[in-house]
Amino acid sequence: MSDSSDGFKVVADNRQARFQYEVLETYEVGVELKGTEVKSIRQGKVNLRDGYALIRNGEAWLLNVHISPHSTASQYFNHDPRRTRKLLLHSEEIRKLIGKTEQQGLTLVPLKMYLKRGWIKLTIALVRGKKLHDKREDLKRKQETREIQRVMKNR
Repeated sequence: MSDSSDGFKVVADNRQARFQYEVLETYEVGVELKGTEVKSIRQGKVNLRDGYALIRNGEAWLLNVHISPHSTASQYFNHDPRRTRKLLLHSEEIRKLIGKTEQQGLTLVPLKMYLKRGWIKLTIALVRGKKLHDKREDLKRKQETREIQRVMKNR
């Protein structure tokens, strides 16, 4: 699951988001973390599935992402698994996102968490929810491509 040629290692991937949402734009952001959170992320104990991001008071926040408590740290030094974490973005990017999320009714969802040159980065996406018929079309398209691959392989 790692990609060492580009110098980054994927720690967590939110594959469900690509099925539920239509991805419009992606942003690479930093995350403000505690020490035990960093240790847990390096071990791959992250779940992005239910996570989302909000913009409040000119700051971006990551909510509902579960980072398991570190196993060897004491309870005193450990963190709350689902605490709200601050996202590190440039102010121009935040201003752009405020307009798009408030006026167009779009959502910010985490897609991928990875290590890049020792730093923990997160890819968040500006998404629009898919309707049921869109999901069905995607499934049909995937099945058709699979069948085409199968036929080509058997030749």
